[in-house]
Amino acid sequence: MLGRRAVTLGSLVLSALTLGGWKLSGQKDSGPLLLSARDDADGKHYAVGYRLDGTQVFATEVGQRCHDIIDHPRLPLALFVARRPGTESYLVDLRDGALVQTITSQPNRHFYGHAVIHKDGEWLYATENDTTDPGRGVLGVYRFVDERLVHDGEVPTHGIGPHQVSWLPDGETLVVANGGIRTEAESRVEMNLHAMQPSLVLMRRDGTLLSKETLDQAMNSVRHLAIGSDGTVLACQQFMGPAHESAPLLAIKRPGQAFEAFPVSAQQLQSMGHYTASVAVHSELRLVALTAPRANRFFIWDLDSGAIKLDGTLPDCAGVGAVKDGFVVTSGQGRCRYYDCRAEQLVGVPMALPSGFWDNHLHLV
Repeated sequence: MLGRRAVTLGSLVLSALTLGGWKLSGQKDSGPLLLSARDDADGKHYAVGYRLDGTQVFATEVGQRCHDIIDHPRLPLALFVARRPGTESYLVDLRDGALVQTITSQPNRHFYGHAVIHKDGEWLYATENDTTDPGRGVLGVYRFVDERLVHDGEVPTHGIGPHQVSWLPDGETLVVANGGIRTEAESRVEMNLHAMQPSLVLMRRDGTLLSKETLDQAMNSVRHLAIGSDGTVLACQQFMGPAHESAPLLAIKRPGQAFEAFPVSAQQLQSMGHYTASVAVHSELRLVALTAPRANRFFIWDLDSGAIKLDGTLPDCAGVGAVKDGFVVTSGQGRCRYYDCRAEQLVGVPMALPSGFWDNHLHLV
């Protein structure tokens, strides 16, 4: 739902930030709600919701660190998904941050940090690890029953170490980023770096494989996804190979075309430190944004031409999300920023959101 009220950011009025304001019937729209996971200085974990003017809506302490967030299409609920290899995800009421349910992974399974909810609001699919066959990827299938999640089975992801899962615009086809790395239960230690099998998979909800594609370098782990309104798939990678080598850390699959490297310059690839954290696409402005937190770099390219629009420094840049006229970027160590992308010269503005301790993903509702 499109917001209709400008968001005040310090002394600036940035109507560009008003993209979508989730609201209940009868509730005044107050602009987008930014959802993310944060820690505090004592290492405690929180599921948080903030307005873009810095107003805290909730900060709910949770037992395990979370990663990505998905909201329900009709109910005022969001699932904060456990970071790999977490075993607890948290269903939170967006009105006040109340913890509605703690979802525990099934025996011999742990979460991989990501999930999606079907457009009808009944089914949820979460990327999970089968620890009896370490790295074998599955989607845990859950069903909403009386506004609570009940485990209902699982389907294979046709790959190893699934990370992010997303929908194509048809709302029925799943896109899975199989990272290709085997890990055991309660571990983030890679077991198979010299035998990795990363892939980008398109599949149906019942587990039927539609396509499976790879990039040239086997040690280039496909991790995170962004989907354009036209069905363009962007994937960002983490390269596990030797430091002196380079790999395509941003890849694209345009509708009807093969999965291939996005045209990023060699200099930009070298500046990313072999690691990317989050990718976002702005379908209206035809832009793609990428964070590389280990190298403190933030990038924006033209989605169609591949021309670089911004190559900037941003300390420990973490999550990125599209708003009406640009992008919002969080930081693990510094200030969050808003980038107005309407003009030729892109301008970054510090936001009133809290500084530091943000996880690598954000979700705007």
